[in-house]
Amino acid sequence: MAEAVAPVAEHKPYVPDDAQVPEFTPKAVLVGALFGVIFGASTVYLALKAGLTVSASIPIAVLSISVLKKLGGSTILENNIVQTIGSAGESIAAGVVFTLPGFLFLAVDASTRQSVGAPYFSYWTIFTLALLGGMLGVLMMVPLRRALIVNEHGNLPYPEGTACAQVLIAGEKGGQMARTAYLGLGFALVYAVLQQIFKVIAEVPGYVTKASSRIFPAATVNGSITPEYLGVGYIIGPRIAGVLVAGGVLAWLGIIPLIASVVPTATIATQLAKLGYLADVAKAGAYGWDPATQTFAQLNRAIYFAYVRQIGAGAVAAGGLITLLRTLPTIVASFKGSLASLRGGRGAAGTRRTEQDLPLSVTVFGSLALVGIMALLPFLPGNFGGRLLLGVLIVVFGFFFVTVASRIVGLIGTSSNPVSGMTIATLMATCIFFLALGWTGDVYQPMALCVGGMVCIAAANAGATSQDLKTGFLVGATPRRQQIGLLIGVVVASAVIGFTIQVLDKPTVDAATGLVRHQIGTEAFPAPQGTLMATLIRGLLSQNLDWQFVLVGVFLAITVELCGVSPLSFAVGAYLPLSTTLPIFVGGAIKGIVDRRSGVKAGGGHGDDVGAGSLFATGLVAGGTITGTVVAFLHWGDKVGAFVDSLNAEERITHALGAGGYQILGVACFVLMGVVLYRIARRPVQF
Repeated sequence: MAEAVAPVAEHKPYVPDDAQVPEFTPKAVLVGALFGVIFGASTVYLALKAGLTVSASIPIAVLSISVLKKLGGSTILENNIVQTIGSAGESIAAGVVFTLPGFLFLAVDASTRQSVGAPYFSYWTIFTLALLGGMLGVLMMVPLRRALIVNEHGNLPYPEGTACAQVLIAGEKGGQMARTAYLGLGFALVYAVLQQIFKVIAEVPGYVTKASSRIFPAATVNGSITPEYLGVGYIIGPRIAGVLVAGGVLAWLGIIPLIASVVPTATIATQLAKLGYLADVAKAGAYGWDPATQTFAQLNRAIYFAYVRQIGAGAVAAGGLITLLRTLPTIVASFKGSLASLRGGRGAAGTRRTEQDLPLSVTVFGSLALVGIMALLPFLPGNFGGRLLLGVLIVVFGFFFVTVASRIVGLIGTSSNPVSGMTIATLMATCIFFLALGWTGDVYQPMALCVGGMVCIAAANAGATSQDLKTGFLVGATPRRQQIGLLIGVVVASAVIGFTIQVLDKPTVDAATGLVRHQIGTEAFPAPQGTLMATLIRGLLSQNLDWQFVLVGVFLAITVELCGVSPLSFAVGAYLPLSTTLPIFVGGAIKGIVDRRSGVKAGGGHGDDVGAGSLFATGLVAGGTITGTVVAFLHWGDKVGAFVDSLNAEERITHALGAGGYQILGVACFVLMGVVLYRIARRPVQF
């Protein structure tokens, strides 16, 4: 890889080095922390439902400009601090949700009939792992900032960071960008309240063919017609959205009807009992199982949980590894180039404001402190020696993958950062190391997940941190203040993320089985990556997998890769319900039509589009996810939850329009939202 060609002196930041401009002010820190809470909680909701996240830096920058203007005005550097602190919530939430729900899906303890990892799925464990992993990502980027952001300025564009800098500069000059984002936010709030509280809009309209059909049994077409899915689809663009829905089409219109045609329902029930979804095949149970007639009321969902999820897990694992192998030359070159740049940048720090970083000792002692904290905390998996080893593995893997993640996002953007592949590689290496030590018991599975989870959080946060530091480099921020802001953002985000996960999960006791049932892992919150990580750990340490189904998914991913299509996106689509991917595809299709009508190249999904459509779509995502999170919080208390449920108008509307009419009304509202998105996207953004 080419060495740096752009010396620091050639770069002229928007705010000169010698300018004294308010930056790290109390209002900037507080507003940034507020946005960190909001976007951290909403990202948890979105990632658990769809297995996807969207970059938060640009929307936070847009919103910051207008919010601080109401608070007496702001400078560009204050707005930069706001987006720096606030964006930590999105990246850490992604790393947490992609891994730590796996605690619920590890090997089952025979005495409790719960996962051996379930006791660690607590607020304090999630908070600690998120906090330490997030801080590791920031600390590792302290010595890398000069090497990658400054010395490689001419080689690494960091697309989201550059786009965010453009937004901040445009906001400094005046403009109406925030109005479009707020319009999307308001539209989504009204739509989501009508849908989730008053139930005026059907949540998942769809059609399922009869299970008894000899031609096409249990085929499913449905959609969770929410504003956040439409917005996500528009942001990621038609290419990725199309590949996602393709996996869903194969699963729900191909694999499920095939299995329904050739596999007896009794065999499906036995498989569900093996996986813990049915307590006893001789008794009525999940998905409308009737032992007398040997039928399921919801055969499509029964097959999905019995077989398709395992096929999808195999495909996601293979897709992640293929993505990692495909980028392996880039990873190796990136690591070598980063180390070379790091060596070349030693002693180069100056006293100029735009060159002031936190001292290297913060990274060194911070990493050592992380190892010590891991060893001492009793609520983490393992004994003292085991936790000490975990801390060392986390620092070693963390340094490597933080370096790789930072350089890769500099080239192709945060949305294309192969974090899942890096996490899978970390888990495989950790499990192989455990096997070499003879650590094959179930008790070691949560320990392996801790390593993978913290490395995933660190790599995800390092990618977002790199984009933030690039933005600061372009606008003339003080690196030290940004780095302190990032650490503040990590603390705030970690505190709210753990609580949000607990609220959304809300475990209940199943009266039929006596087992604790979690919302995470169900169709409401599938958490595909977390399930995958647990599946991988179980397979490597306990060999307790239906490999025949997993391997079908593996070769499905290989087939898709040979066709020249992204296997990871396709695999995630095959794992998720079609109700998730279909409305995302609609949003992507609208984006494709807008691009074609505008005569521009379709967006690549890097999150660097600052057009009117993307701003409105960002508002849709924020409004939909915030409402969903608030409704979940309201149901945390039984009395308030009962009051919210009393506002449900679904029964009255269904009585007036019929079940079909109620669903058609919902589809019509979703179409209206799509039309509004298209019309706004066709407007030129007013900078």
